[in-house]
Amino acid sequence: MKPVSFKDFEINKVFDFGYVTVSEQEIIDFAMFFDPLDFHIDKEAAQKSIFGGLVASGPHIFKIFHLTKWIPLFKNTVMGGLEVKWSFLKPIYADMKVFGKAVITDIKTNPERRHAAVKWHFDFTNEAGEFLQTIDMTVLHSMMK
Repeated sequence: MKPVSFKDFEINKVFDFGYVTVSEQEIIDFAMFFDPLDFHIDKEAAQKSIFGGLVASGPHIFKIFHLTKWIPLFKNTVMGGLEVKWSFLKPIYADMKVFGKAVITDIKTNPERRHAAVKWHFDFTNEAGEFLQTIDMTVLHSMMK
């Protein structure tokens, strides 16, 4: 996908990012650096945890979608983040297909300053359509690009 300009922003516009998977090793590698809890980095300990197995760190999946799907589309307009509300609803296990979508839920423009506060809603679901995570994020976007 090619980068999107602000003029293409519309309330209720959905961006379908397809799906990603992470391997056990990718879960461990990410968690060793960002979230070194036993249920992310130790398979034996994870088996004994409430999850019953190794699970991805909460931000791991978002990071992948953000870097590989969202930023390539919107980086030319982004001025900065303003707010994030994140819900972790179900664990993400190795080799699980995780589907990602983002929708613009609100746009508040400031024509004088040539920027807009854009509210994004992200859904991450499994193959059965069950919600794994949701994120509501407000980002300041330039109206000039």
